[in-house]
Amino acid sequence: MSTDRIEKKVVLEAPVERVWRAVSDSAAFGKWFGVAFDGPFVAREKLTGHIVPTIVDAEVAAMQKPYEGKPFEFVVEGIEPMSRISFRWHPFAIEPGVDYSHEPMTLIVFALEEARPADLRGACRARGRLRHRGSRAGGTECVQARRLQGLRADDQLLVLRRS
Repeated sequence: MSTDRIEKKVVLEAPVERVWRAVSDSAAFGKWFGVAFDGPFVAREKLTGHIVPTIVDAEVAAMQKPYEGKPFEFVVEGIEPMSRISFRWHPFAIEPGVDYSHEPMTLIVFALEEARPADLRGACRARGRLRHRGSRAGGTECVQARRLQGLRADDQLLVLRRS
């Protein structure tokens, strides 16, 4: 079993265009995942923001509330319109006074494709993947634990089904 990634695949009852807007527009993405970004997603650029409770899931919003206002940093790795967007981040990097910049960032990839008719007509197959590349002695377990915690807390892709 690979320890450098966490993969999820889901078929959403939504057109690819709608899912693409939700994951590629920083304001829409922020509403889903609970981040107010300071600008748009631009390939190969760093983007900052702060944590805000999501507006689409009361349970997740309650988990995010204690961290409201904490800084958030993304590096937009790549954008392939209507099919793929990738980011890097430090999951659950919320401890005051801790410098996370020396740790490897976790890769997040949203890959979209039309669902096959057998899956669900008119739906979108979305593959979200969190991947961690690189490690350093003594720090990998901590990064892995935060990555898993972040995945559980930010499991918003499935919420698209309900909207």
